[in-house]
Amino acid sequence: MTERFRQHSICAIHDGYRKGSIAPTDVALWTIAEWEKREPELHAWECFDAQRLLEAARASQARLARGEPLRALEGIPVGVKDIFNTADFPTQMGSPLWKGFTPGNDARVLYDVQREGGIVPGKTVTAEFAVHALGATVNPHAPELTPGTSSSGSAVAVAAGMVPVALGTQTAGSIIRPASFCGIWGFKPSFGLIPRTGMLKTTDSLDSVGFFVAHASDMLPVLETIRVHGRNFPISHAALTDEARQSPPVRRPWRVAFIRPHVWEHAAPYAVQAVEDWCKRLSAVGCEVSEPALPEALAESHKVHATIYNRSLAYYFQEEFKKAELISPVMNRLIEEGRQIPNEAYVSALEQQTTLVRAMDDFFAKFDIIVTLSTAGEAPPRHVEELPDSALVWTLTHLPSISAPVFRSPAGRPFGLQLVARRYNDPLLLRFIESLVVQGMLPAGSMHA
Repeated sequence: MTERFRQHSICAIHDGYRKGSIAPTDVALWTIAEWEKREPELHAWECFDAQRLLEAARASQARLARGEPLRALEGIPVGVKDIFNTADFPTQMGSPLWKGFTPGNDARVLYDVQREGGIVPGKTVTAEFAVHALGATVNPHAPELTPGTSSSGSAVAVAAGMVPVALGTQTAGSIIRPASFCGIWGFKPSFGLIPRTGMLKTTDSLDSVGFFVAHASDMLPVLETIRVHGRNFPISHAALTDEARQSPPVRRPWRVAFIRPHVWEHAAPYAVQAVEDWCKRLSAVGCEVSEPALPEALAESHKVHATIYNRSLAYYFQEEFKKAELISPVMNRLIEEGRQIPNEAYVSALEQQTTLVRAMDDFFAKFDIIVTLSTAGEAPPRHVEELPDSALVWTLTHLPSISAPVFRSPAGRPFGLQLVARRYNDPLLLRFIESLVVQGMLPAGSMHA
């Protein structure tokens, strides 16, 4: 059983449905078997309901037996980070203050998943309020190391083969980092492309919905399932339906910018060497790779982010702060810091963010893709602060970013390659990745854990 989701992408599972060699109940049983085997060790799930999963799988199987069309996520188990509203499960957000809370509705993204046939076994562990206080989840590659916050449960559920897909969120680096540390694919789409209705809010201009998958080929069907569609979303619709914008270059090579951001000093020497060697190989397969400098103002990204983030936490968690003894020390500290930030400074930081978003849009006039490290290296020990990396920069500037499971440290632990594109060029980014998978530059699957 342990290799099921590592061997079978969504496309492969659906092919099995068509041929009759696999049924949705088989897939549900794979999830249950892996959960029974790995969960006591890894603690990836806040709650898990095997019976409900099987019932949903049987309903999917009955649809197929009636000859109804195969939907994009038909019979695919999907883990859900415990900050999304769910009608069938509690939504506790990693906090004892919300223990047992049931909102009575589904988040928009969850509705879209289930409308396309996805089946939900339960809720995955999140850091407290999706911030920094690590939960019980264990890194499947090395239990003494962090799995990454705050989407740790979702990342580990995929890395351990319990589900092929899991929803996460990112306000700084909470998809890219867990994906890097757990050796799987993590995708944070362009800001605003995935609806945020019915989920925890921490920061209006930063909160982004994304996901983890075990196979590179699974990113497109998941993205198409959960993103907004149609002319009611005119800006993204115009960009996403612009074939010239989303098509790979034909008469020229891919133009790739290898970026050493302002936090590069924190990158481990082995990680720097790994990505430098990878970029040399990328040049050898015909890509035009250069090392431009980012716009100078991007060096202020972490300061701008901290002002927006901390001030927002102080605002949105005023009521929780009244019970500070039930909040983690790190959450208390960030709220305290946010309370000291004047409104004028917050507004100024938002204006700076807008300037940086525009600067990066201009930057992509000369480049198709950015490549850099996902994290400074392998996962640090649990409860040790993660070193600064550039994931936050692309969140702040609203760009789509993906962590690919490419590298291993000298100790054999995973860390990722990060690929970034212009805002709303998510399809182009996926096409670039697809081309590199074909050429053997990127893995089709994830690292075994």
